[in-house]
Amino acid sequence: MRAAQAHDFPTEIATLGAPTITSPIPYCRFIEDSGRVLHSQDAQAVEEAIQRGERPARFEIAGPRAQIYFNPPDLKVGIVTCGGLCPGLNDVIRAIVNELYFMYGVRRIKGIRNGYAGLNPAYKLPMLDLTPEVVSEIHEKGGTFLGTSRGPQPMDVMVDTLYREEIRVLFVIGGDGTQRGAAALAAEIHRRGLKIGIIGVPKTIDNDINLVSRTFGFETAVSKAVESIRCAHMEAKAAPNGIGIVKLMGRHAGFVAASAALAQPDANFVFIPEVPFRLEGAGGFFEVLEARMQLKRHALIVIAEGAGQHLFDQEDAQGRDASGNLKLGDVGVLLKQRIGAHFQRRGLECNIKYIDPSYIIRSVPATPNDGIFCVFLGQHAAHAGMAGKTDMLISSWNGAFIHLPIAAAIAGRRQVDPQGILWSSVLESTGQPLSMFGD
Repeated sequence: MRAAQAHDFPTEIATLGAPTITSPIPYCRFIEDSGRVLHSQDAQAVEEAIQRGERPARFEIAGPRAQIYFNPPDLKVGIVTCGGLCPGLNDVIRAIVNELYFMYGVRRIKGIRNGYAGLNPAYKLPMLDLTPEVVSEIHEKGGTFLGTSRGPQPMDVMVDTLYREEIRVLFVIGGDGTQRGAAALAAEIHRRGLKIGIIGVPKTIDNDINLVSRTFGFETAVSKAVESIRCAHMEAKAAPNGIGIVKLMGRHAGFVAASAALAQPDANFVFIPEVPFRLEGAGGFFEVLEARMQLKRHALIVIAEGAGQHLFDQEDAQGRDASGNLKLGDVGVLLKQRIGAHFQRRGLECNIKYIDPSYIIRSVPATPNDGIFCVFLGQHAAHAGMAGKTDMLISSWNGAFIHLPIAAAIAGRRQVDPQGILWSSVLESTGQPLSMFGD
């Protein structure tokens, strides 16, 4: 396998200027801007690239810098959360506030309410003053202390607000669409020649942001999804010819469904967006499910919300939501209906229990390990902002925290590799035959 090269995606981090102020942090191991983490972990591929005279792609290491760009007593920053809810949002907010306040001495920290709408004066949403006391207990609750919203706001209006409010670093916590907005903000700020940093913290339960190996909330989502799988399994076993269906999050990527099915290995069938499946015909899902029911008298199905979209008629398309995402057909309901109709046609009994825990999962507080991860992300975001970095987000990659240009993160989408170890492990765990898969 050939290592990805630096020109395949941007890796250089933009800055507002040379950092000339000595960091006030009294203790820590400062990171040099020259520190790098390789994109590829394949030693042979890296060596072959070097032998060809190519420069393997590498990322700037995140962490505190000995010299910073902003003078803390003079600095005013903003924090905004956008898009859907996700476990850990409050943990990240709290971590940024505490790091800025206690380690750097920044006293003017503003919470922007209800996403990007809070930067549009038309909504009349006054900013909140954030201190360690204000955020001391928010990590114990789900949701976002600041509120959120979907959809864009006028870029010129948002930049005008940042400049008028004297906010010189904006921390943007959100997913793919939110970070696209952050990139557009950074571009408009650059066009105007302003010195305002934009620092992103990637957020998505789906864990599908490009060049980000783990996003906060994912581990919590898997942990809560396991509870639903366990309950659905009990429901299926308790009823004559019982079939449990659990629909989990994953619009374009099946990481939650695949991981939860491995963590609670009761599922007999797992369907994800990356791998199309067939319902009808020899070796199709219905035939395999029917054989399973005759043998065991119960079955459990785990399906990601973005799987099976090819089963919907084109006229069923629902357009796009406020964030610009294509609206999906409800594959859980469709599967329940199609399974029921199939068994009815065959004159066979079945009792289907359908569980969709999506809104419960995304609204819960973060698990302890996810909470720790959120603290790391928030602290690294604060370090990057103070150092004058901009148009970038904090990523976890190959076991390290890195600075990633937003342009690289929004250039593609991370998905489950149908030939990779995760999906292979799911197939081994469920025993579902390959005959079901394909267009």
